Amino acid sequence: MVRLKSFLLAATLLMLLSPAVYAQIGEPRQNFSIGFNGGVNFNNATFQPKIKENTLMGPTFGLTARYISEKYFAMICGAQVELNFSQRGWDELFEMENADGQTVKDPSKSYTRQLNYIDVPFLAHLAFGKDQGFQFFINAGPQVSFLISEKESIKPSLSEWTMSDAQAALYNTKAQNKFDYGIAGGLGFELRTAKAGSFLIEGRYYFALSDFYKTTKRDYFSRAANSTLTAKITYLFDLKR
Repeated sequence: MVRLKSFLLAATLLMLLSPAVYAQIGEPRQNFSIGFNGGVNFNNATFQPKIKENTLMGPTFGLTARYISEKYFAMICGAQVELNFSQRGWDELFEMENADGQTVKDPSKSYTRQLNYIDVPFLAHLAFGKDQGFQFFINAGPQVSFLISEKESIKPSLSEWTMSDAQAALYNTKAQNKFDYGIAGGLGFELRTAKAGSFLIEGRYYFALSDFYKTTKRDYFSRAANSTLTAKITYLFDLKR
């Protein structure tokens, strides 16, 4: 319930951060743009109790629509929505002691879980800069996601493992909650041109408020959530200026 309230608060903040969408109080704009985006996710899963992890890389790509509604003093205000494929998950870290007594990565074991989602972020878009030229922007707002598939990779085979309680709760157990929601926020730069469209570079972080496993008192984990840092590029062209 606390996480759901946080999500609803984020949705409210989106509306407050984009006042121009609902009431014009600055210099009006009617700039509607669409385009596509692509990038790389750097994923970890937040578990409680914790497990050691490497960063798992995965692709993300999709469609972007943005509406700029006004310029309020130096701030350009609008809203942005996306429809993306996004690969998340985790890569467990296994360690061993070498001949010198140092702790190093164990190459004989590996476990990765890829979680493939359809993401729909609803973002306030706030930019500073010239109408034509470079802009610095902030994107922030709630995001909902739907798990469409998952893949588990393990070495050696499960029959050869002596598993810990955490591993027994994870391995060969599919995600139990397919609906994921949280808060996304990013910073970036945009180059706006008169004829060639807009080119954006962005770093974005997604923090899940939901869990992909059950986390009741009877379950092993009290927290099992996605955490993703994304580097992406976007191209937009104007349908209405």
